[in-house]
Amino acid sequence: MFKTTSLIVALASVSLLSLNAAAQEDVTITIWSLDDEKQPALNLAREFSEMDNGITVDYRQIQFDDVVSESMRAFATGQAPDIIAVDNPEHALFAARGAFLDITDMVANSQAIDPDNYFPGPLNSVSWDGKIFGVPKATNTIALYYNKDLFAAAGIDAPPQTWAELVEDARTLTDPANNVYGLAFSAKASEEGTFQFLPWAQMAGGGYDNINAAGAVEALETWKVILDEKLASPDTLTRGQWDSTGTFNSGNAAMVISGPWELNRMLDESKFDWGVALLPVPEEGAPRSSAMGDFNWAIFSSSKHPDEAFQALEYFASQDDRLFPEFGQLPARSDIAIPETGIALKDAALKVFQEQLQYAQARGPHPEWPKISKAIQDAIQSALTGQMSAKNALDQAASTISGVLGS
Repeated sequence: MFKTTSLIVALASVSLLSLNAAAQEDVTITIWSLDDEKQPALNLAREFSEMDNGITVDYRQIQFDDVVSESMRAFATGQAPDIIAVDNPEHALFAARGAFLDITDMVANSQAIDPDNYFPGPLNSVSWDGKIFGVPKATNTIALYYNKDLFAAAGIDAPPQTWAELVEDARTLTDPANNVYGLAFSAKASEEGTFQFLPWAQMAGGGYDNINAAGAVEALETWKVILDEKLASPDTLTRGQWDSTGTFNSGNAAMVISGPWELNRMLDESKFDWGVALLPVPEEGAPRSSAMGDFNWAIFSSSKHPDEAFQALEYFASQDDRLFPEFGQLPARSDIAIPETGIALKDAALKVFQEQLQYAQARGPHPEWPKISKAIQDAIQSALTGQMSAKNALDQAASTISGVLGS
């Protein structure tokens, strides 16, 4: 039996679903997640609650902006849920403060969760101080979409493989008379800007803890060339990935850096042939990297039912092969093949994203990630608006980050 009840809470648009009218002796665990009825968490929680396993689940849907503040406040007051789904760059914040349960030993003894099955980036995002504090829920990354029709018309046979080729192709494809830019991406002063820039720095030998490496400076200088030459729209500085993809879909950009979450929209909106390629590297043979998004599962250390909560995580992990066919999300595991959809464009793109995930890196992980990200965002804005050189901007960011890291 399944029933839904309401809970009056301080936050608007937040509801509590009581999953399964359980017997009195059942253990009740609480799960908080953003997912609604079309997404995996609510549905998997319902299924787990209805398994007649002596465990009932109360599921509460929370809003993205409230996850950190609401759950930390709940933990401090002894009212935290047993399980939460948290955005992966926020995971270390909870783990480092003792809010999440160390499940290293549980995972080692689990038949359902094997760390070796996960892509390195997602697995790293649930780790802190050499221990495991959660399980990846799903994942995503970014790659390069390109308009095959525009490429063919310009006599370009293949998508760019290096930064130099990307810039040269963007120059060739930019057509002001027809309002077409060579490239669309997001350099917004938000996490989206960091999300898009950090892989460039990483491919060139930099990183959040070495953000002013020579290669990272070169990366930001390349972005500056793209904007200065109007190879990308000036509002690249203020718009996010959604709007950048919209520019591409409308035919007003020949390439866009975006993620697999746009595939269905791409199919619906674009009126041209397109493909997806791995992110270009600084030079041939250079290491690859990419951004990594989506959420992780974790058990709060205050849980009175950690064993039952871990059983729920094991069930969720055991259903990872359903994430894409039923919910359109990519599993964080390299051992799960994505089934073909029968749509040629989508299937070809998914293969590229699966390959790109091998190189996707977690943001951090570090408990002060928001401060680190803000320093990177500020550097991007300062350099691209001409307030500072790329080197000076990243030197300043490195100094700020060094203070955050205590180094």
